Amino acid sequence: MVTILVGGGETHAGNNPALQGQLDEVYNQWRQAVIKKDSATWSRLTAKNRQLAVRNRIYSERREFPKAVFDLPAAPPSISSLKGISAHHKGSTATAVYFGKVDFGIGGKPTDNLLLLHFVNDAGRWRYDTADYISLQSLPDVRKQLQTGDLSYVEQKDFQASGVPPQMPIPVGPAQFISKVYVFCPGRDVKVKVNKISDHSFQDTKAAEIVIGGAKTGSNEVQFSTKALEGSTGKEALSIRVYLLSTVQGVKPVKVYEYQVNEGETVKPYGSGNFIIDAKIVKELQGK
Repeated sequence: MVTILVGGGETHAGNNPALQGQLDEVYNQWRQAVIKKDSATWSRLTAKNRQLAVRNRIYSERREFPKAVFDLPAAPPSISSLKGISAHHKGSTATAVYFGKVDFGIGGKPTDNLLLLHFVNDAGRWRYDTADYISLQSLPDVRKQLQTGDLSYVEQKDFQASGVPPQMPIPVGPAQFISKVYVFCPGRDVKVKVNKISDHSFQDTKAAEIVIGGAKTGSNEVQFSTKALEGSTGKEALSIRVYLLSTVQGVKPVKVYEYQVNEGETVKPYGSGNFIIDAKIVKELQGK
């Protein structure tokens, strides 16, 4: 059972079938727009903050908007064969939770897992925002509970609408240079900001993310913070790097910034630095 909040006031407990039906319809229409590459319908059914975030990413990768919106490795998963098990509304946000064989169409044999969809109310209309896929492979007991109708796992706060609308991203234009942040941070939480626009968060991982807005000729700024996670030794190695990606086939990425700490060395809790893109680096990106 999920508590439904409407307009900031609490009503009754339940999974709100009316709301579930509305959100189902929005997602199904949005999914069809993606499959059909219908940019007008995609814009109408996508939350404004998400539209801007997607456009920013496409521009940061020097791709064409809105054409590149639909350049996906697979279509969004269908919910037609999934069981809608809860819907929650608070303020201008809503969530819908589905359980079943979530199929991304990439082969293999899907098993029972969870799909959590997020929605935002723009001008009185529900619009799709984002989706979270929750694999239950390491939670077999939870999977069994859901299969028997025990929904206690999805009654957690994480599955409910927050009531706080997503922050609107800062709009950016086409990037001058494509750039990525790479972080290797076992045992640590690391946050990186590039050019006061592109925010990145990493936790106990090795990953890379596109820099929103890209990099520009001249000076570029990097800021970071680090924090040891519970259970870590505090002696783990750390790498924070920024690369520029060439648009010329065969030219390798160019490393323009690095903060590297070897195992056992002291890690700064905060730091900042700059990298400069000059004529020499431009030639390197051009393969000259």
